[in-house]
Amino acid sequence: MASTFTDLGLELMATGENAGTWGTKTNANLSLVEQLTGGYLSLAVAGSGTTALTIAEGALTGTAQQRVIELTGALTGSRILTLPLLTENFYFIKNSTTNAETLQLKAVSGSGATVTWATGDKTWKIIYVDGVATNTGVYEIDVDTTSSPGGSTTQVQFNNSGAFAGDADLTWTAGTALTINSQKELRLGDSDDSAYVGLKSAATATSYTMTLPAAVGASGTALVTTDASGTLGFTATSTFGITTGKAIAMAMIFG
Repeated sequence: MASTFTDLGLELMATGENAGTWGTKTNANLSLVEQLTGGYLSLAVAGSGTTALTIAEGALTGTAQQRVIELTGALTGSRILTLPLLTENFYFIKNSTTNAETLQLKAVSGSGATVTWATGDKTWKIIYVDGVATNTGVYEIDVDTTSSPGGSTTQVQFNNSGAFAGDADLTWTAGTALTINSQKELRLGDSDDSAYVGLKSAATATSYTMTLPAAVGASGTALVTTDASGTLGFTATSTFGITTGKAIAMAMIFG
């Protein structure tokens, strides 16, 4: 009875076969196991169209017989990489190709699931191939890559070169307030972000809160405090004691 091979290329020797070569073939199998579990392959996939990833029976030359695969080369169009049917394995695959083209992994035939790198996606993916006979599926394994919070307790998190960070001058106290410390500004940018209006505390201040009105005021009103607690409201400017005529006369005299 002749040897048979697994779906990943390992040789299964029959009883009484390969006299005098069991050592060589066993070593070849062990080398393939090592390659399947921890091997690295840099694979050029330049151009476009479809390229087959392969399983070599009893050999180390198959392009789908490495745990880690880095795809390289300049793409000129969409590229599809196919995997053999019945292949059940998982891979760490990096899209290191150049140019803005899609890159897809799928089974060589059937309508199983596929995984695609978008045109600007040059990242690692963990790929599982389920080995189903007629519709082998290719799946991306989602991994929670959330980083640990930066800074200290109550500090608001922000993106600092791809990592979480916090700042003692920007804090959140649950149920109380978002606080900007050290006389830093709250900046409201204009439509094209070329300028802004900033609000900040006085250099030395006593704590108080300004409460905005519930609705916008009518034309000819101004925003004023309506009590000693910082409540704001809209009041007609005519009640300020300066008539329009007086205002014009003062403008003419004082410029």
